[in-house]
Amino acid sequence: MAGGEGSRLHPLTVDRCKPSVPFNGKHRIVDFVLSNLVNSEIYSIYLLVQYKSQSLIEHVRQSWTMTRFIPQHFVTVVPPQMRNGPQWFQGTADAVYQNLHLMETLQPDLVAVFGADHIYRMDVRQMIKFHLDSQADVSVATLPVPLEQASSFGIVDIDAQHRIREFQEKPKSAKSMPNRPGHALASMGNYIFNAEVLKRELQRAHDSGESDFGKHLLPRMLKSHRLFAYDFDTNVIPGTQSYEEQGYWRDVGTIDAYFDAHFDTLGATPKFRMTNAQWPIYASPDQAESAQIERGFINHSTIGSGSIIDGAYLDHAMLRRSVRVEQDAKLEHCILMERTVVSRGARVRRAIIDQDNFIPPGESIGYDLEKDRQRFHVSEGGIVVVPKCYFERGSAPAAVRERATVLG
Repeated sequence: MAGGEGSRLHPLTVDRCKPSVPFNGKHRIVDFVLSNLVNSEIYSIYLLVQYKSQSLIEHVRQSWTMTRFIPQHFVTVVPPQMRNGPQWFQGTADAVYQNLHLMETLQPDLVAVFGADHIYRMDVRQMIKFHLDSQADVSVATLPVPLEQASSFGIVDIDAQHRIREFQEKPKSAKSMPNRPGHALASMGNYIFNAEVLKRELQRAHDSGESDFGKHLLPRMLKSHRLFAYDFDTNVIPGTQSYEEQGYWRDVGTIDAYFDAHFDTLGATPKFRMTNAQWPIYASPDQAESAQIERGFINHSTIGSGSIIDGAYLDHAMLRRSVRVEQDAKLEHCILMERTVVSRGARVRRAIIDQDNFIPPGESIGYDLEKDRQRFHVSEGGIVVVPKCYFERGSAPAAVRERATVLG
C-alpha cells in the first residue's frame, strides 16, 4: 500500500508521495517493506500507488526489476484503475478491492497487505507461520506504543491466546495493556488474510460503502471471523546485533519522526543498523564515484557516494549522493539530499535540505527559528525543512551576499 499522500511530511511531499521520500544515504522509505518481502521469499508484489507517484514509479522501475527468467517473480506498480467508476482509492480496503482482479491469475492461498511507509526489518514468514498455527482468518502485526501515542494508531485488545477482542482505529483514549502499564497494543498496518476471506469481505465492504481496513472492515469482522494479533517483538532477524533496539519500527509520518529515525542509524552501536548482510535493505543502483574528503572535522556522520567535503565541520550530518560542502561550512544534526551544495561559511543546524539546493556563502539555517519560519517550514520539534531547489546559484539575498564578501 503505497498511496499515502504524506501531508504531515510537507514540504518533502510537495512533489513526491510519502513512500518515495528519501531515507538515509541512498534509500527511499518504500525500500524497507519491499526488502522485507523479498528477503522473506515473497516475490509476487503489487505496489498500489495514488498521489504524486511518478518518482516512486521511476524508482521501482530502476531498482526493483525482477529477472525475466522467473516470470512469477515481480514488483509491479499499480495506479488506480478506476474499474468501478471515475474515482481514486477511497481508503485502504477500497484500494485492494479495486485490484482484486490481480489475484485471479495467481490464485494465492494467503495475501499479505502491508503498508509502504515505515522503517523496520521483518521476516514475514514468521508472521505467516503464526497465522497458520492460529488458524486465523486475519492476522494483524502489532507492537506496544505509549498511551499518549495511541490516538495515531489502530488499537487492539486481545485475550490470552492473542485473539483480537476489540479493534479501535485511532481512539481518543486507550486503556493500558495488562502486562505493560502505560502502553497500548497498536496495529502496524500489516495484515495477513486468507485469500477467500479477503475477497468475500472486500465485496461485502464495497456493497455497504465501507472503504478502510482499520475503520470498517476489521472491527466488523471481529463478530464473524478469527482475527489474531501477531507480536512483532517475537520476530527474529538474522544478523541483528545485541546493541540494536529489539523490534525496531518507526512510523516516519511526521518531520520530527522522520528526522529522528535517521539518527537512530548513526554511530558504531546504532538503534537500527542499516548494514546487515543477512537481511539487507536494498537500494537503488549507485553509479556515483566514492566520496572524497579533502580535510575538515567529521563526527558521527554519513557521507553519500560522489560527495566532496573540503575543509568543513560535520557533526551528526547525513549526506546523500553528490553533496558538496565547502570550506568553513558547518553542519550539525542535519540531513542533506542529493546534489546540494553548501557554500563557504554557511551554517546549517537541525535541518533537512531537500535535493538540488545551493546554500549561499554565509547563509545561516536553524539558528533563528523565527526568521526561518518566514522562509521555510519549521516542525513542532524545531526542524527546519528547505524544499527542493529553494536556493539556486546566484539567488542569495543581498544581506547574505554582503556577509559572504566579508567572510571571503
